[in-house]
Amino acid sequence: MPDTTFRLLLRNRLAVVGLVFIAIWTLGALLSGLSPYGATQPGAGGLLQGPTLAHPFGTDNFGRDLLTRVLAGGRISLWTGLIAIAISLAVGVPLGAFAGFVRGRAGGLVMRLMDMLLAFPSLVLAMAIAAALGPGMVSAMVAVGIVGIPEFARIVHGQVLSLRERDFVEAGHAIGLPGGSILVRHIVPNALAPILVRATLGMGYAILTAASLSFIGLGAQPPDPEWGVLISDGRGYIISGEWWMTTFPGLAIATSILGFNLLGDGLRDVLDPRLRTSK
Repeated sequence: MPDTTFRLLLRNRLAVVGLVFIAIWTLGALLSGLSPYGATQPGAGGLLQGPTLAHPFGTDNFGRDLLTRVLAGGRISLWTGLIAIAISLAVGVPLGAFAGFVRGRAGGLVMRLMDMLLAFPSLVLAMAIAAALGPGMVSAMVAVGIVGIPEFARIVHGQVLSLRERDFVEAGHAIGLPGGSILVRHIVPNALAPILVRATLGMGYAILTAASLSFIGLGAQPPDPEWGVLISDGRGYIISGEWWMTTFPGLAIATSILGFNLLGDGLRDVLDPRLRTSK
């Protein structure tokens, strides 16, 4: 990111708040291994012990330190989001660029396929894919990644349709550059801003969807300390008053999603000249 763009981003207060949330969970995930308690170690404290100085987030039904498990769960959730977005980008961007550049029947067929995927509710489609692949974190990553493909394809498709009529593309054709070279070297780089914004916003969605899959048993499996698993473990104890078992993992999901959404909005304001202000 250019230095000027980064400075403008830092002047956006909401984007800075988003960066702080992301930094907190990223740092916590990296440092979770330094905890004196293992993320899956039972008997670190009393069973279902409320928040104390020794265990700020309390303990679960196996006596495991919940703070350690929430921080370690951030590592799983952030990696899940990154890999899912990488899958969506790796497939959606080339498909959208191809469809927008060649148009015709081939391009239309690709976009009709994307429309078919968009016709399904995203969570339902992710559940179906994860169920077909079998429970596990890898299945959740692949399912969330596939669900995100159509959105990136449509964004890139629209950008390519607009950019292919620009003068620099016509100049490339005039000097004899191959169509593929024009697409890869000139059109796609000029479409990176909306792709970057969508990828940032998509991280929050990916974390939430992966947690939802884990909550219903299609994603990470116990005793892995994934945030959805932690909420699933604690749901049976809400009525009996052990509120911390669901509250802290829920706050982790909420603040991480909020962080990526605020950062994505800030990037949109900075990277779009029409929205950029002189504040």
